[in-house]
Amino acid sequence: MDSQTTQGELRDVVILGAGAAGSWAAWRAAAEGVSDVLLLEKTPRLGTKILASGGTRCNLTTTLAPDEAADLFGTAASRFLRRSFRILSPQKLRAYFEELGVPTLSAPLEKVFPMSGQAKDVRDALLSATEMTGVELRLESCVTSISPIAPSEDAEQNQASWLVEIKGGETIRAKRLVLATGGVSYPGAGTTGDGYPWLRKLGLGFVAPVPALAPIQSNETWVHELAGNSLQDVEIRLLNAKGKELGRRRRPLLFTHTGVSGPGAMDLSGVIARTMQDGEGAKSIEGWTLRADLMPDVTREELREVLIAVASLPGAPRLVRGIPVVLNERYPLLELPSKRIWHEVFNEAGLATRAGHQALTKAARHDLIEALKGLTIPVSGTLGFDKAEVTSGGLALRAVDPGTFRVRGQENLWVIGELLDVDGPIGGLNFQAAFASGEACALDLAKNS
Repeated sequence: MDSQTTQGELRDVVILGAGAAGSWAAWRAAAEGVSDVLLLEKTPRLGTKILASGGTRCNLTTTLAPDEAADLFGTAASRFLRRSFRILSPQKLRAYFEELGVPTLSAPLEKVFPMSGQAKDVRDALLSATEMTGVELRLESCVTSISPIAPSEDAEQNQASWLVEIKGGETIRAKRLVLATGGVSYPGAGTTGDGYPWLRKLGLGFVAPVPALAPIQSNETWVHELAGNSLQDVEIRLLNAKGKELGRRRRPLLFTHTGVSGPGAMDLSGVIARTMQDGEGAKSIEGWTLRADLMPDVTREELREVLIAVASLPGAPRLVRGIPVVLNERYPLLELPSKRIWHEVFNEAGLATRAGHQALTKAARHDLIEALKGLTIPVSGTLGFDKAEVTSGGLALRAVDPGTFRVRGQENLWVIGELLDVDGPIGGLNFQAAFASGEACALDLAKNS
């Protein structure tokens, strides 16, 4: 290392990225007694992605208990996240925001929002917290590279540190460095994968990034024609060409001009994107489908009884009218599909939309029940990073201590937030992971300050 290593200002803690994880870590480290915290952000403001989240409402955490929340990230990530979710539980996170002047409220599907319904309040609270605790925030500071400095290569100190180079030629030496630069979802918010080449250069285990929580594409014309139709309570299964189930979610579904969206579909999109990358692109998901159970709380036997009862309705109405009548009588709280969706159910069952109860042979009844319990939506891909809410992939979890988020084998380096190979379903879970990783990191920084 040349003499450059002794140039530039020397700082105790430098955090790269002022998103959810980075701003939380900066605030909490300073609040816990770290006197010198520098937070660098390449965009003109802190928390840009926070402002865009949850339809500008910011679903900031979940109502679930720590272990229940962690379990939704999948087996490996669940084991990794349990410690940090216990360090900063969703309930404790809400209490912190209450102290910062942002009361929260619980919403359906285990969601938590600021009571004001404004993501700006969450962002502003974090900005104020960093300012009040003495964190130095530098905006429009684009870091171009990081590199380790061995103790023998720095004349001013006898510990390993990090050289941070900023666009324009400025350099900073960090005694301790935290990477919180995010993934590549929402690239317009500044998350453009800046940290990936740094991790690769350090020789750390790395999982190639793919988009997650993205709308799913379908090439079927009838799917596009249903754009704007939605189902609030539907169970969706993702099946490969051999019929193997690859994932299942019970969440709302929305039909769009390109396919399907809503939490039910988006939660399953990461599996599609990962397979397309690891295989032969679109060819690798040929024959894949989503199967939508439009009435998850009504059994097949109960549906059979409904269809039989339609035959006794006065006036012998067409099936498309009679079936909803009987369903409403027996299940008054059941959400029924729109008329347009009913038509597609009939099409899949091979029935004309004008068919009467006489058309319900035993075979036709079976086909109609199967269409209601598993409407088939062919899959052709996802809308990619531009529409993805999070990134799947990043620094391999085996490279990080789950209690402190220190990088193994690298002195004085921490990685937090979306830069890690951690992604969960919609519902405030990814923010919970970002904040919890920032909390665990901050406590470790304070402990060793």
